[in-house]
Amino acid sequence: MARTKQYNEAEVVEKAMHLFWKNGYETTSMQMLEKEMGINKFSIYSSFGNKHGLFLESLKHYKSRVNSVLEKFKNGTKGVEDIKQFFYDSVSSNFKNDQQKGCFVTNTYNEFSENEDELIKEQMDNFMTNLKQIIIEKLKMDPSKNKETILKQANYLLLAKHGLAAASRVNTKEEIEDYIEMTFKNM
Repeated sequence: MARTKQYNEAEVVEKAMHLFWKNGYETTSMQMLEKEMGINKFSIYSSFGNKHGLFLESLKHYKSRVNSVLEKFKNGTKGVEDIKQFFYDSVSSNFKNDQQKGCFVTNTYNEFSENEDELIKEQMDNFMTNLKQIIIEKLKMDPSKNKETILKQANYLLLAKHGLAAASRVNTKEEIEDYIEMTFKNM
């Protein structure tokens, strides 16, 4: 007969996500995960297969948490103002918790940029493609923008979002707000 889990899987994934978010995948050891999650390696392997499986679950969990911010962005009707608000919304929680700086997805994107991990690459590509598509839809709300301008501005804003996420790891709230304001000054 299979043993019943003595822990809540969602809670331990949340704890693992915070640890990966803070330290990155490579730096986070199994010992660190055991200590943070409050479960042993056997339980981690039993539930998630390995560290990589747990990391993928952590990414999925993070994306489900930020889904409300993305949905608000997607459902907005104010074009460029929606994009600007998304920038503010995506970093606002970072300043409530000094332990978690930046965006877990962007941190992962940067850490795995030279890596051949197809599962992580697929997750990152899907997220970035979706985000870019939403940005394009918001830019299309301005009838004065042609297709070429929309694509260039979407690329610019996607890169600005990466920069914003990286900067929010080390910069102050005021510096981040200045960055956002300057990004949208001439949009």
